[in-house]
Amino acid sequence: MLGEIHCLVNDFPEMKEIVVQLTETDKTFAEQNKRYNALDEEIRQLELNDAPIEDESMHSLKHERAQLKDNLYQLLVAAKG
Repeated sequence: MLGEIHCLVNDFPEMKEIVVQLTETDKTFAEQNKRYNALDEEIRQLELNDAPIEDESMHSLKHERAQLKDNLYQLLVAAKG
């Protein structure tokens, strides 16, 4: 669906407390989460504006977002322990 917000708290509401905790205490997590949210916002704006970029560029942005999300999820699972 176009225009969806994919922040970690929306996608993993059961891990909200861990997201907040890691954002406050883990510099690497906080930086990756910031980049993830910025990419998500950029992609959402492009989608809402009929993606005025090449398909390959959009695919690249979405791939980077997916990789970041996977990394962040692994950190969340490890912290949840």
